[in-house]
Amino acid sequence: MTAHLQRANPSAAQTAGIALFLLTCLNLFNFIDRYVLPGVQPLVQKEFHANDAQMGLLTSAFFFTYMIAAPLTGWLGDRFPRRPLIVAGTLLWSAATLFTATVHSYDTLLFRHAIVGIGEATFSIYAPALLADYYPEIDRNRVLSIFYITIPVGAALGYLMGGVLGQYYGWRMPFYVAAAPGVLIAAAFWFFVKEPARGAADELAPTINRATISGFAHNPAFWTATLGMAMWTFTVGGISTFLPTFFVRFAGYSLASAGLISGAITAIDGLLGTVAGGWLGQRWLRKNHRGLYLLSAWSMLIAIPAAAAAIFGPRSLLIPAVFLAEFLLFLNNGPLNACLVNSVAAPIRSTALAINLFMIHGLGDAFSPRLIGHISDRTSSLRIGLGATLVSLAIASLILFTGSHFAPLLPESEDTRQLSPIH
Repeated sequence: MTAHLQRANPSAAQTAGIALFLLTCLNLFNFIDRYVLPGVQPLVQKEFHANDAQMGLLTSAFFFTYMIAAPLTGWLGDRFPRRPLIVAGTLLWSAATLFTATVHSYDTLLFRHAIVGIGEATFSIYAPALLADYYPEIDRNRVLSIFYITIPVGAALGYLMGGVLGQYYGWRMPFYVAAAPGVLIAAAFWFFVKEPARGAADELAPTINRATISGFAHNPAFWTATLGMAMWTFTVGGISTFLPTFFVRFAGYSLASAGLISGAITAIDGLLGTVAGGWLGQRWLRKNHRGLYLLSAWSMLIAIPAAAAAIFGPRSLLIPAVFLAEFLLFLNNGPLNACLVNSVAAPIRSTALAINLFMIHGLGDAFSPRLIGHISDRTSSLRIGLGATLVSLAIASLILFTGSHFAPLLPESEDTRQLSPIH
């Protein structure tokens, strides 16, 4: 009832819209800042005389601090207002991005890149939890599809900014350019957004498994969504770290061209895939409460042959195969995150998201770039290194097919209404 009144109240709807817009803008620059480094990676690698494993370690260090910070940030998010925590995290990651331009050794770069993870961990936990308090469960796939469309767009702009500015002005310049916008948007968020009551939009009952830490271990909807997302993250983290480098080595592109192509494919696929995934997921969810899990499971299963063609196929198939594989991966942005948010209730949502963050990066992209780089160095083949992502996709699909059996029964899904004794 609360959620329906909130949607009917123009001021509440306006506040929710402003929050969604500003948080989406912040998430855009969150991912721009994160992906500038892969865009300038060949230049950094040359200056610091680093091998592939060392370059992969930069991303691994980022995610290591990212996931180590998660338990504390989750605890804070369930006990204190999220708005000041989001602003503080944004200022921290923006400052660390700026200071990257001043480093002059690999060890300093490694330390600086690790610090960014602390700032970004706060935002990645608090923003989805806050959005869930503005919108009810049936709408969260749509809302989170909008919010997470910034992953591919931000990654693409980071690639472009790094590749183009890096080639013409040096690898430090993109970090100067990327640092300032987050500060300005954080200021607007502080002054114009009012935080809702915790759990204001929840329609599902806060059962023991969904609303308490003691019952949390017995929540298969959460754990299958988390483990499936971890394998998806392993794949995306590994591919995104080495994609421009792969284009340079195996397709003979210049750094700027590799950044441009990687960015263009990621931007187009991200927009099309995230919009399509949100639309398909919303239609499927209204007919079947398992729809979001099933969409993610099928998309990752179908992505395996496309990714294999991109990694091991001839050069003529490289770009179309990468395009198809990334499109299928980006179908998951909204649906998979909505599975996660809907699997828990407001009292423990930040903690649950923190545990999810710890798990998906601990099992996923905290070590996949390092592992892929290590395999590449040992075999002298980046193709073989990237082949590890095919295995992670197969595991993700299997987990999510299993998870579909535990999807929560949403009141507005057709199959749920048919099961209700009222109908």
